[in-house]
Amino acid sequence: MPYVAVSSISHPGLLRERNEDSLVVGPWTLCGTVTENPQTLVFPLGTPLVVAVADGLGGHPGGDVASSLVARNLAALGPALTSEVAVRDAVNACNRAVYQAAGGDEETPLTAMGTTVAGVVVQPESMLVFNVGDSQVFVAGGDGLSQVSVDDNPPHPPGRTTSLVTQCLGGSPTYRAVHPHVTSRSLAPGERYLICSDGLTDPLTTDVLDEILSEHDDGRAAFELWKAAIEAGGPDNITVAVVRVGE
Repeated sequence: MPYVAVSSISHPGLLRERNEDSLVVGPWTLCGTVTENPQTLVFPLGTPLVVAVADGLGGHPGGDVASSLVARNLAALGPALTSEVAVRDAVNACNRAVYQAAGGDEETPLTAMGTTVAGVVVQPESMLVFNVGDSQVFVAGGDGLSQVSVDDNPPHPPGRTTSLVTQCLGGSPTYRAVHPHVTSRSLAPGERYLICSDGLTDPLTTDVLDEILSEHDDGRAAFELWKAAIEAGGPDNITVAVVRVGE
């Protein structure tokens, strides 16, 4: 029977006091926790399965609250995410939920809390890829590793990273609509998907990620990716999910 294996790990890194990342894998969520051993969950291929990483905005209040809210909402909505339109509607609903949880038009200690989100919805014959912000989705196939999400960052010099984002969920004292990036891809045999927060991609080049994924699979791949980010200084929260469809 075809199945989906999802291996994940989430960690605050070496310089942050707490983990403001959250993760959703189907009905399962991991919010603001510290893990140093990957977890692997296996699901039958059939009902839409959402796998996503939400990275709470640094420098804003309640990043962990915003990311966990989005993870839990996506977990609840996951089985209904059968189309690009459904995914856009779900992400927009998460944006409104973050704004309302921050107090809406009233100023509260959580005003302007926000989060990025990036993920996939695994379907029997296709993969829906979505994101808002700078958390990323990659596909690893026969041609190596390539990014399939779209970074919402302002222009910056090649080889340099920036923590600024041009859109996110919440993140403003007043409500702002978002325009989620959503694309549909054929489900190709042997391909794996990497979903991660920028705590992985800021300190590591795509070549390093590609090398690790070419040598390892499932939980070992998730662990080695996390380990490489830690060895590179672990400057931010690190959350990784590796998705594989098998027979």
